[in-house]
Amino acid sequence: MTTFDSGVSSSAGEPDAKPAPGAMTLTEHLRELRSRLFKSALAIVVGMVVAWIFYDPIYAFLSEPITKVIEQAQSEGRDIQVVVLGVTDPFTLKLKVSAMAGLVLSGPVWLYQLWRFVTPGLHKNERRTAYLFVGFGFPLFLAGIAMAYLVLPKGLDLLFGFTPENVGNYVEVSKYLTFFLRTALVFGLGFLLPLVLVALNVVGILSGKRLLSWWRGIIFGVFLFAAVATPSGDPITMFVLALPMLILVGSAIGFSFLNDRRRARRGSEPDYDTWGDDETSPIAEE
Repeated sequence: MTTFDSGVSSSAGEPDAKPAPGAMTLTEHLRELRSRLFKSALAIVVGMVVAWIFYDPIYAFLSEPITKVIEQAQSEGRDIQVVVLGVTDPFTLKLKVSAMAGLVLSGPVWLYQLWRFVTPGLHKNERRTAYLFVGFGFPLFLAGIAMAYLVLPKGLDLLFGFTPENVGNYVEVSKYLTFFLRTALVFGLGFLLPLVLVALNVVGILSGKRLLSWWRGIIFGVFLFAAVATPSGDPITMFVLALPMLILVGSAIGFSFLNDRRRARRGSEPDYDTWGDDETSPIAEE
């Protein structure tokens, strides 16, 4: 980088502009990004190697929901099996499971690298808020995945129940894993909905009063999401997903009310009406 012999400009007699402390050039940003990506990729590869070694218990964990259904079906005389069709599919399956598990196992590392790359551009209060959302978001996402893991056997059993008599049901293992991951992801994202409502309140877009006024639409939307997200679509499974979501949404609305009251005491309550479309804008007088 170019250096100066003095802090005084020869032409204007004023100090030369210096970069802010901690500021980085474009080249330094690219180098930082390369370093973070390399460390993340290395962690993922290490996670894949570990998952490859412990492939059998990992696959047993992923296939447990459908294994329960198969055992129950065989006791009832129904023919349900998980199969591998191609010659190279066993190797491909092991590679896919190892890659997926390696990505999960290395999650703390690559999430930390992503966080370290983003945080230099955030203010101190923004970092504090981000820490709060990450701290609550990760457990909520895991809770949604755990709920999906518990609900999936019942959903699979109901879906297999539509198979005609004297007809075997052979499920390709890769399709089952895709179905399992999609269901777990949908449940995890569903449990993040309350956090989104809290975020909208924190940034001053939605007030607790406005959220409460939408309670009918929120309940309908939650049950609609549960009906679409559940693998079987039966009322019991839908209610199992919808009830925790409604409790979390109610908690988010309660937090919004408390946050609005705190802002009102400090005199820093945002003008929520500026985000709505139910009021007309004032006309400037000429």
